[in-house]
Amino acid sequence: MSKRFVVTGTDTGIGKTVFAAGLAGLLDGFYWKPVQSGLDEETDSEVVERLAGLPSGRVLPEAHRLRSPLSPHCSAEIDGVSIEAADLAFPVLPTPLVIEGAGGLMVPINRQTRFIDIFAEWRLPVILCARTELGTINHTLLSIEALRVRSIPLIGVAFVGEEAADTQRTITELGAVRQLGRLPLLAPLTRETLRRAMIAGFDLAQIAEGE
Repeated sequence: MSKRFVVTGTDTGIGKTVFAAGLAGLLDGFYWKPVQSGLDEETDSEVVERLAGLPSGRVLPEAHRLRSPLSPHCSAEIDGVSIEAADLAFPVLPTPLVIEGAGGLMVPINRQTRFIDIFAEWRLPVILCARTELGTINHTLLSIEALRVRSIPLIGVAFVGEEAADTQRTITELGAVRQLGRLPLLAPLTRETLRRAMIAGFDLAQIAEGE
């Protein structure tokens, strides 16, 4: 299976990097985050290296590594660099590739282009990560609508957090979207606990089917 998947979120800090690590590990594939903003703490690629259990070299280097933990367009301006859409051409590989966007869909890479514009060019199937906390119905339904307006294929929603049955049902019914599963908050969060939670919470065959 040599599929490519985009993992994006309804917001920042919702757990999509942990989900992406778990997915890349289950697929025994590659992981790529095109743009990393913020280098003082553990980067998202380093998190995936620690949690996914992938062979050496399967976490690909970012196209841009920006020092400040800000929106990529702002962080790039501080660093004196320009991020262009052409810089973010996804690699073609013989095994599955999990690509993680930065923050939510509307996060800008420069003053004219947002990540959703890049995703619309790629036309790769998207997995939308959404937290189960208050406010997620609005953010998730808006994100679903934004993807569909641009004809970006949406595989479904992966929830992250504690069980919120009515919230999850409301999103899947009003959004007419598949619920791919739920990744609980893990303590401790290790390679082993993540893998077990991903196997228990998600149907890999359903994800592999695409839209």
